[in-house]
Amino acid sequence: MRRLVLTASGGPFRKTPLAQLANVTPEQALAHPNWRMGNRITIDSATMMNKGFEVIEAHWLFDVRPDQIEVVTHPQSKIHSMVEFVDGSVLAQLGPTDMRMPIQYALTYPERVASKEVALEWSKLKRLDFQKASARRFPCLRLAREAMKKGGAFPCALNAADEIAVSAFLERRLPFLGIPEVIERVLSRTARVRLEKMEDVLTADAEARRMAQEEVGRIAGGVAAQVRSA
Repeated sequence: MRRLVLTASGGPFRKTPLAQLANVTPEQALAHPNWRMGNRITIDSATMMNKGFEVIEAHWLFDVRPDQIEVVTHPQSKIHSMVEFVDGSVLAQLGPTDMRMPIQYALTYPERVASKEVALEWSKLKRLDFQKASARRFPCLRLAREAMKKGGAFPCALNAADEIAVSAFLERRLPFLGIPEVIERVLSRTARVRLEKMEDVLTADAEARRMAQEEVGRIAGGVAAQVRSA
């Protein structure tokens, strides 16, 4: 295998001017153009943290080097991943934009159960667009790769900080761009420790959540101070 390509819709802000992202509301971030999902995964799609997690998963589950994993935006959300082989041929996994299909397969694996509920409409598959995911527009992708590279408690802290930050954003206590900011601050404070038992994981998770709550408070306080002085 030459590389593994993960596709992402790009969420609702794929083409939004970067200057406008500071004023994004939870309602706008939850208005995903293609998928109907839970709140956290929908926000993770808007920041593309979901693809950051998938990069880490692919690295460990399939023993793929980080430099062999690429993320591209694919607004049609019809191709969900691709494997490029050393001879240049590519095997793509296509499917309808419907979460019921992967959920059903997860429940019935390794069997594939027949379904009349979801199907790919070939007549509507008129174009497939791809573009390399921008680390500037989606800094969570960079943070996920950094956490993966450092290993230890960092991927655990990444997930915990993201969960706290997303929750704060949905509760309107944190601006949209505060999500990657909280995560980056927490990662900068995370100690380099090895996780050898489950207690270590739980401790790292709790510590990251504590730091994330602190950072949310700091950012929220800074925003409030700016509003008062305006």
